[in-house]
Amino acid sequence: MSEEQSNSDSGRRTWIEKIKHPFSRAPRSRRDLEDVLSVAAKNEVIDEDAKNIIEGALQVSDMQVRDIMIPRAQMVVIKAECGLEEILPQIILSSHSRYPVIGDNADDILGILLAKDLLPQILERDPDKFDIQSLLRTTTVVPESKRLNVLLREFRENRNHMALVIDEYGGVAGLVTIEDVLEEIVGEIEDETDAETDNFIRKITERDYFVKALTPIDEFNEYFKTEFSDAEFDTIGGLVTHAFGHMPLRNEITIINNCEFKVINADQRRIHSLRMRPVRV
Repeated sequence: MSEEQSNSDSGRRTWIEKIKHPFSRAPRSRRDLEDVLSVAAKNEVIDEDAKNIIEGALQVSDMQVRDIMIPRAQMVVIKAECGLEEILPQIILSSHSRYPVIGDNADDILGILLAKDLLPQILERDPDKFDIQSLLRTTTVVPESKRLNVLLREFRENRNHMALVIDEYGGVAGLVTIEDVLEEIVGEIEDETDAETDNFIRKITERDYFVKALTPIDEFNEYFKTEFSDAEFDTIGGLVTHAFGHMPLRNEITIINNCEFKVINADQRRIHSLRMRPVRV
């Protein structure tokens, strides 16, 4: 056997041992699987990005549509009664690709309008011929409780990119897109139309707010008129983790200075997102 072949075989054995070691014990639980991923990343079998994506996929299987949906109050909708000259400025301003079209009220969803379907209409010289009803796509409707992994599969199978979310009474609670789901797996997806400033806090209902864990404490204080100290921690996630005294799991709740924080998304290393509700005194 030549020296070159011997070195090649030795290198192959080293690589095999390197990748086999983290998986020497078959995981029997979710925690075991997370431990395997941590060891695999530590031994450079997979890189940190791959580990985060796998962990994100695991998190998505535990999450529901209500955890990430855009609430009804923040939906950008188009009224079916509007003409093309009224719709175009709204689309240019919001820069979305899809819009729910409503009839008499926000619960009367007639269909989904794709911005690209308006392009031929712009060339039509007679505005009276504009018929928005003929451009609408079928609306996909999902309940707030639908699991995100199931929704993602349905998005792929049906080639849909947006779904309207309904509450237990059949009213529109919000909307969710395939991009919203994918961002829970791979992180924020930004394009050239996204604002440079991050939207750390989003109002969900009159008393519930979605808060990213990376929200600076001073920004949180300014938004909610609170007085949390930033002497020890820079972000609200750090403050909440300290209050728990351990790395919390999804749905764990803690109260700090009349603010109830519920963990929406977290992994072994940090909290990603929270739901905040002011506590009535």
